[in-house]
Amino acid sequence: MRTDSTIQRDVLAELEWEPSVTHEHIGVAVTNGIVTLSGLVPNYVEKLAAEEAVRRVAGVRAVAEDIKVRWPGDPKTSDTEIAERICRMFSWDAVIPEKKIKVRVEGSRVTLTGEVDHRFQADAARKAAGRINGVISVANLLTVTEVPAVDDVKDRIEQAFKRNAILDAATISVIADGGTITLGGRVHAWREREMAERAAWAAPGVTAVRDQIIIA
Repeated sequence: MRTDSTIQRDVLAELEWEPSVTHEHIGVAVTNGIVTLSGLVPNYVEKLAAEEAVRRVAGVRAVAEDIKVRWPGDPKTSDTEIAERICRMFSWDAVIPEKKIKVRVEGSRVTLTGEVDHRFQADAARKAAGRINGVISVANLLTVTEVPAVDDVKDRIEQAFKRNAILDAATISVIADGGTITLGGRVHAWREREMAERAAWAAPGVTAVRDQIIIA
């Protein structure tokens, strides 16, 4: 008697082999020889073709088919599509360490897990995931690597401000209390304030940033 895992493997291979089926978005589960298909296809013909392909596999006793037809103009908001778009957005953002972050989507709810080096990376990942159409909520379970705060953290942040072509380092104050950084002073625009905060988060050992910069 063929095992469920063997049948599942062969069903996946048969779907991939069948040229008339877009197999990438079809899920396959097998219990006691009963195959359950789920996922999305672009038209009804492919839906039928997928079912026929499964029935050709030896050991399949029955097919429970839950594939949905997703027309080209329909919103791309299935869990699989949301996950793919989040991963793609992560790969485009140089700030987000995509290889360190795992994405799970269930019922349009996103869960991010893994370990990153800086808090601003976790925040950037949460914000990016939340911008995807169809996302209901984002559970940010990312942890930040614990790095001891360096003695010259204040100087490092101030030097980062001076290297920045947009920021006027002379107008921004930095107070360091262990891993907590308090930023003060004035800038001309929100973008400058965000850049200053991000620079502070990038310093080794920073665990909190209190942004008290005023937009003048």
